[in-house]
Amino acid sequence: QVQLVESGGGLVQPGGSLRLSCAASGTIFRVNDMGWYRQAPGKERELVAVITNGGSINSADSVKGRFTISRVNAKNTVYLQMNSLKPEDTAVYYCYANGVTKRYTVFDYWGQGTQVTVSS
Repeated sequence: QVQLVESGGGLVQPGGSLRLSCAASGTIFRVNDMGWYRQAPGKERELVAVITNGGSINSADSVKGRFTISRVNAKNTVYLQMNSLKPEDTAVYYCYANGVTKRYTVFDYWGQGTQVTVSS
């Protein structure tokens, strides 16, 4: 019913930048929260940043001042601009969204994940 399609990611040198995007589509009435989590090898999945449809943001301390999350509600799309990347940012980044379908059921979905590798 709902699909999340991610783009962006890849290999970048330390100090570089990348931009991730994620578009939600399907039988959507309203998207509430959208955001990004990441999982490094051998570690648990952790919050990167989440933004509500009202624009409130919750982000990890480790990315504050370097990563910026934004969204375009009309397109059900969320972006993550990542600057000053560090090797410890290397992980699979997962898009997340929750909301309400056109059948007025609650949805809660994850994207397929996109690899971000920060290495010289």
